[in-house]
Parts: sequence; structure tokens; C-alpha cells
Amino acid sequence: MSHSYSPGPDAMEVQNRNRFPTLFEVLSRKTVAPLDLFSFYIYMRDQQRSVDYLDFWLDVSQHLQLCRLYVRRLHRSMIEETPDTEKHSKRSSYIFDNAGEGPSNEKGDNMSDQRLSAFLRSERGSRNHSPQNSQGSNHSRDLARPSLNMLETPHDSSSPGQMSSGDNTQPRREDLRSSAEKILYTYLLPGSEREIIIPQSILNEVQEAIEGPEQRADPELFDPAKDYVFQAMERDAYPGFLQNKGLGNLVPQSMMLRLIIGLISFFTAMWASFILIFLDKSRATRCWAILPFTLAIYLIFTHQYMLDPIIALLGYSEYTFFDFNKIREPFVRKTLNRRAISVLVMFLVATTAVCCLFIFVPGKRL
Repeated sequence: MSHSYSPGPDAMEVQNRNRFPTLFEVLSRKTVAPLDLFSFYIYMRDQQRSVDYLDFWLDVSQHLQLCRLYVRRLHRSMIEETPDTEKHSKRSSYIFDNAGEGPSNEKGDNMSDQRLSAFLRSERGSRNHSPQNSQGSNHSRDLARPSLNMLETPHDSSSPGQMSSGDNTQPRREDLRSSAEKILYTYLLPGSEREIIIPQSILNEVQEAIEGPEQRADPELFDPAKDYVFQAMERDAYPGFLQNKGLGNLVPQSMMLRLIIGLISFFTAMWASFILIFLDKSRATRCWAILPFTLAIYLIFTHQYMLDPIIALLGYSEYTFFDFNKIREPFVRKTLNRRAISVLVMFLVATTAVCCLFIFVPGKRL
């Protein structure tokens, strides 16, 4: 069975991007580790605690893909049923040929999505459709529900979660309605399972479009809510994500563990050094204090700068606690290498100063 995947990040584009990617590029799967969509999902889930906003955005994107699949297969069935291609609907052919694959926020794709929505609005579904009986097919429910497994994992460069071009299941108009209603009842209505906070005016507009006389299921009806959620993530979550993954390579759990071990090592080294001084031990004996001081200062510095310089210079970043994966974004690699060298220099200076202080200070037996 052949599978159709969304285009992955273009290698030339990634190599030539001498900057941090935008949130739009991350959500469009145009980036690679550690600033890929998989990393952003983990960050929203584990640190931002607002993964419902990202899931809503992904669900709406999947709904758009379902609508495109419906129009494509409708167009294909029209061609198969009408040998004379001149007789089939020019409108549906035009929609099919211009339904872009990229994100709806791009200018060209926005135009094609508007045509797609106009076409779907012209094909009104059944008026006797209610939330109770709007279950649709298993196929539509699977497509409308993204999860962490859908996202590009660091071990797989393909983009799972996309629809199979070889799947013979024909999406129905009811599937589109079911998908739209599922998004409404899961994320938008007050008291819903995974309610996200959006302006009441946007909620009323979406609810009226789905449940009102028009009974719309086209993807354009979610545009105001999707834009609001995008701006909220871009303002509240994405700067922290860039700081965490673009300027550092550690997760909070690892940083906290390093801080605890570093402080324990530092106070142990201080205690041991003072004992050696007051016992008037030789400087050669006191040199052993270098070991705990080195460990302590290194771990404290990695916590302070959210960066393990040795791991960064080896080209790795931490996705989850003690799960390190290769850094593939060139600009992030260069940035982390520069920061790693700076941190190592400061670490060496601080360690040398502290060790010299406790080694060369005159001893005095009490």
C-alpha cells in the first residue's frame, strides 16, 4: 500500500536558514530537531501545560486534509463515471487542481482553501444531523484525532498521521460534519473535554456556522479560532520553546537533578577543603578537592545556562529526561556550539579560581 506524506523539510532550505525558524515553519513541519513539531508538542505538554491548544490546531489542520481528500475523491469518481472529461464539473476540477498542500496561512494556499470551502458550502449536507447521531465513519474519527504518535518523532523523518492515498475508504459528507462537530464539542464549547479559552464572539461564530441553518463543515469556518490559537501560542509559548531548545539542550527535570547534585557536591567539597586546611594537610593532598569542585561547578553551570556544553559540542539535545537525540538544525547547532564554548571557558575560570583558593591558602592546625 502506498502512502502519501506531507512534504518534509527541504534540506536546502534548512541549510540556508541562518536564523531560528518561526512557529509557522515548525507547525508546517519545515524544521528538524530540536526545533521540530515533535519537540514543540513535548514542550507544550510537559512544560507549558497547554497542549490542548496545539492539539486543536492540529485537529483543524487534519480537518482541512479530510476536506481536501473528500474533494479529490469526489473529483476522481466524477472522472471515472464520465469518460468525456469535458462533461464533468469544471468547478470541482478547478477546486481539485488548486487545492494546495501547504498550510492555510500561506497566501496561495489561503486562496485555494477559500475555493475549497466555497465548494463544500455549495454541497450542503443533510439537515437532519445532530450531535447525538453525528458519529461518521471510523475513518473520519481516526483522521480527526491527532496524537503524539502522529507527529514526526526524532527517530523517523517521515510525517506520520497523513492520509493514505491508497486507502479505498471514501470520505462522506457526514464524515466532514462529524469531524467539524468533534472539534467544536471537544475544544470550544464551555465545559467540553479539552476546552480552550477563545473569545466568546469567535465561539459564537463557529457554533452558529456548525449548528445553525447552514450546517457548515468547510475548514474556513475554523479560521478565526485557529488564528487566535496560533497567535496565543506564538506569544505565550514559542519564545520559551526557542529559549529552551534553541539556546539550551536540557529539560527541566534534568536541570533540577543537576542543581541538586551540584549543590551537594559543592558543599561537600567546601567541607572537605576546610577540614584539610585546618588539619594543615599538604597542598598535594588538598588537590583532591579539585574533583568535587569540578563536578559541582560544572553541574551548577549547566543548570544556570540550561546547557550541557560537552553534550552540545557532541551535537545532541535532550528531548525528554535522559533521552538525547541528534541536533539536525544547522543554525541551532552553531548557536549551541558558541554558547557551549563560552560556558566551558567560564567553567574553567571559576573552577581554577576556587581550587587555587583552597589549595594555596596557608594551612593552620587547630
